[in-house]
Amino acid sequence: MRTKRRLLNLDKLTKPKGKVVFIPERCKECGLCIEYCPTQILEYSTEFNEKGYHYPIIKPGKEDECVGCGFCQEVCPDFAIYVELIEPKLQSNDAKE
Repeated sequence: MRTKRRLLNLDKLTKPKGKVVFIPERCKECGLCIEYCPTQILEYSTEFNEKGYHYPIIKPGKEDECVGCGFCQEVCPDFAIYVELIEPKLQSNDAKE
């Protein structure tokens, strides 16, 4: 009979979080960040930067869905986007241990 394995600390695991930061002046609207985002939270803004390109923004309502993978910053040829990882807050019962 086959047994299922279960992580011992499954209740303490949290979904990773990130915050996407844009530098609109550097963007040239290549679209790589939008294409490679695994959570599909990026889209083009309706505004233009000083070069005349639409820069990426986070889709409305999707601000908390970034998992901090960093694919967007890795594929951006102009270093116009980067991700800041957000550390999870400890729950009150974790702080006592």
